[in-house]
Amino acid sequence: MVSPDGALAGTRDNGEKIADLPSPRSLVSSETVYRGRIWDVVSDTFILTDGAVVDGAESDVGKPLTRDYITHPGAVAVLVMNDAGQVLMISQYRHPVGMTLWEIPAGLLDVDGEDPVATAARELAEEADLMASQWLVLADVFNSPGSSSEAIRIYLARGLSEVPTDQRHTRTEEEAEIAFAWVELEEAVAAVLDGSLHNPSAVVGILAAAAARADGFASLRPADAPWPAHPGQRG
Repeated sequence: MVSPDGALAGTRDNGEKIADLPSPRSLVSSETVYRGRIWDVVSDTFILTDGAVVDGAESDVGKPLTRDYITHPGAVAVLVMNDAGQVLMISQYRHPVGMTLWEIPAGLLDVDGEDPVATAARELAEEADLMASQWLVLADVFNSPGSSSEAIRIYLARGLSEVPTDQRHTRTEEEAEIAFAWVELEEAVAAVLDGSLHNPSAVVGILAAAAARADGFASLRPADAPWPAHPGQRG
């Protein structure tokens, strides 16, 4: 809502750094309504205890709301960059959207107790036959926060070497059709902006890498940086 002076109602004006924050709400009930092979669907009923303020009046305070969403173990993705500054893109068929997408290596956090960067290294080896000696965090994102708890950490991986031939993973199912391309970062950015690329991890990773390159990646977090936004890390 816009006030008479043209400002947006509720606009942050305290100078604090903009940041997403935990916001626990009172849970009335929770029910798993579907159990899947990888993720489940949960129906939660909760109360918006802080309510929104519209025209000076509180709305929906204390009113129970019900939302159905996917509970997800989380995932990692890897923006791979070689010494020439090119990024690795892989193409893979994605059935829900009926398209073959250019993506970056990625995988589920589906091994209990495995550190996220270890998962990323494993996925890089399995999907691209590569190892990396340098790891940094590019970005942490929620894939679709209105309908899923999926949290994704995107890494930048450099210092590349090949997995020995006799240790390579045998790719099956959709992964058996994976194709590879080394792409100039500028070309990848252009493909994002002209609508040619759609995979969210690839889009975020490419744009984050392009921004972070301005200071030689010095502003990026270390690979073992805390990840408190991941639902599994909140306790």
